[in-house]
Amino acid sequence: MTTTFITGANKGIGYETARQLIERGHRVILGARDADRGEKAAHELRARFVQIDISNDASVDAAFDDIQAHEGGIDVLINNAGILGPRNPPMGAVSGAVADQVLQTNVLGAVRTTHAFLPMLVRSPAPAIVNVSSSMGSFTRAIDPAAPENAYPLPFYQVSKAALNMLTVMYAQAYPTIKINAADPGGTDTDIMDHLGTQTVAEGSEAIVTLATLGANGPTGTFVTKDAVVPW
Repeated sequence: MTTTFITGANKGIGYETARQLIERGHRVILGARDADRGEKAAHELRARFVQIDISNDASVDAAFDDIQAHEGGIDVLINNAGILGPRNPPMGAVSGAVADQVLQTNVLGAVRTTHAFLPMLVRSPAPAIVNVSSSMGSFTRAIDPAAPENAYPLPFYQVSKAALNMLTVMYAQAYPTIKINAADPGGTDTDIMDHLGTQTVAEGSEAIVTLATLGANGPTGTFVTKDAVVPW
């Protein structure tokens, strides 16, 4: 049985991804920062909850120890937890402290979690890492005035997702035995998007689920939606 750990999975796309993977026979470990919400979500899905704050080294290490003690390892890591940061501010108004909060979660959080769980993943017969990114982190889309991603700018969210995309490439090159890819859910009807997205959470989770179930012969170092490759 494939064991999958998903961060930020108490609601939205993370929750739906967990639900779909459980349907496909995965043993899912549901990670969340809020213990009450995480326990509730895990109970609903019949998953196991592990508390994790990806912006905190000690919390990530504790989550690793918990999973090591209970499951002994994982096969798939889904780095889903993230935050938006300030919405549409003038660039000059964004302080270092605000930028640091977004980068600590969206970029360094993925580094912390990946670094912690790599020893488990390299032991798996079919390991995978899925980084939940966004086409808002695409340089190609960012410099296209007509791209829909530019209608609702989130500057440091976009910076963080561009950095996460590069991390995906770097990790994929460094660990060729692990399928390491980035998924763009697209505009989805979730809390984090203020319910402005037109897709359902099932549609938004599709690319993540596909990348989490690639098996040994799938691609690595790619950036995809449920329908297409996203330009870097």
